[in-house]
Amino acid sequence: MVDEITRAVEILKTAKTVAVLTGAGVSAESNIPTFRGEGGLWKKYRAEELATPEAFNRNPELVWEWYGYRQKLVLGCRPNPAHEVIEKMEDCFDDFLLITQNVDGLHRRAGSKKMLELHGNLFKSRCTVGRTILDFTLGDDPLPKCESCGALLRPHIVWFGESPDPMKIQLAVEHSEKCDVFLVIGTSAMVQPAAYLPLIAKKMGAKVIEINPKSTPITNDMDVSIRGKAGEILPEIWTKAGF
Repeated sequence: MVDEITRAVEILKTAKTVAVLTGAGVSAESNIPTFRGEGGLWKKYRAEELATPEAFNRNPELVWEWYGYRQKLVLGCRPNPAHEVIEKMEDCFDDFLLITQNVDGLHRRAGSKKMLELHGNLFKSRCTVGRTILDFTLGDDPLPKCESCGALLRPHIVWFGESPDPMKIQLAVEHSEKCDVFLVIGTSAMVQPAAYLPLIAKKMGAKVIEINPKSTPITNDMDVSIRGKAGEILPEIWTKAGF
């Protein structure tokens, strides 16, 4: 692993245009629940049964109750060293973009601004009629309404059966095509279209660095693949690179 970290350091020291893709592994290091597997259930429902347009149409109050519960859990968590190093990258490279699959808002709380939240944000809502997007934390009203038109608000999350914003995908692809270094951090590389972005970068000539506790479907395509926690590996790389 020491050799891989050294290679990652040398690659980053020459980088000018950088893309970073983060997934649930980064959030897990801040103790964000995944809502999958053992301990991943809420009441008697599976996350997949609540995070759908059909579930919201059927019982919006139940879905909002679940998202209010998630907001409270996330507010009890803090950004970790991986979030902090990624935020520092914004000022160190000529051209930088963070692309995250996470909805917990921890990158924003760490100070990241040059970012795309592909799957939405747990602390935003949008009008079901006018599509206005608002910063939002659930209060006492179990069925929050849009102040402008009175229509029901919904969580600003990309649910199962929905697609990410095409404009965000276009921007992510464009940056992947032009970057000279692409970092893949804490993602299983199984959720599309995000999983294809590092392969686009690789095809266009970028050096691609993966940091993940386990190997993934794209590990063999990486220039550098480091097994470990992002909150431990990224600070070490950053310190050794002398940024």
